[in-house]
Amino acid sequence: MTVVEETRHDELRSGVVRWFDGAARDLPWRAPDRTPWGVLVSEVMLQQTPVVRVEPAWRAWLEQWPTPAHLAQAPTADVLRAWGRLGYPRRALRLQECARAIVERHGGAVPHTEDELRALPGVGEYTAAAVLAFAYGRRSVVVDTNVRRVLARAVGGVALPAPSYTAAERALATALAPDDDAGAARWAAASMELGALVCTAKAPRCTACPVAGLCAWRRAGSPPDAHADKRRTQAWAGTDRQARGRVMAELRQADEPVARALLATLWPDRAQLDRAIAGLVEDGLAEQDDADRLHLPR
Repeated sequence: MTVVEETRHDELRSGVVRWFDGAARDLPWRAPDRTPWGVLVSEVMLQQTPVVRVEPAWRAWLEQWPTPAHLAQAPTADVLRAWGRLGYPRRALRLQECARAIVERHGGAVPHTEDELRALPGVGEYTAAAVLAFAYGRRSVVVDTNVRRVLARAVGGVALPAPSYTAAERALATALAPDDDAGAARWAAASMELGALVCTAKAPRCTACPVAGLCAWRRAGSPPDAHADKRRTQAWAGTDRQARGRVMAELRQADEPVARALLATLWPDRAQLDRAIAGLVEDGLAEQDDADRLHLPR
């Protein structure tokens, strides 16, 4: 890295962190009394789900299951009901598997090394790094879609990052992370917040950006997304995902197993409904009894 690049990186970091000191949202998983378990739960819930939907669910979840041991012992049906409409309910199953692994392998305490965290069910590179930074204040390289977008614009000079995370992006993120624990954790939170609130995907608020003067994308004239034709947009209406959601909603509110005849009234395409039900059973989100009725796992 050249002296000029290092200076720009220093200015970028300091500008974003100063902004964050005054603009950070007051979120419960950032509170001084947060627990590593609470941070882990928040990171799993926040995957592909906005904060406004996660916050009340997170509060209710931690009230019901304040430790991994509590969740590990919970009936799976209760876990799926509590997950509600957060989306991608397999995350709830993985979170309970994760809780059980924490109890069995670590005595009920969320581990504090990257290798141990990544060995837990459902915990990948990002989640492990986030827990290290936000639960334990340790240096790690935390890169989500928001951070990728901030670095792509501010340093890379492009509208949006490539569809898949690249080695070059990982190297840049690693180079930008401060060497000290506290500084790296603060930078991680600040860069994520900037991407969430200001440097957004569709309507970036460049006039409110604390580092607009350093932004390579702005200096380049804000060119359009070079990867637009490669991005896939996920439809919802009429998809198998929507059909699965309808079935899950019915099972969550049912006290008794639900007959297929009733489920057939939820969706007009019987073949698609059967495919959705089969997928739910295969994923462990539903079970079928001898009378061909469905219920949540017990």
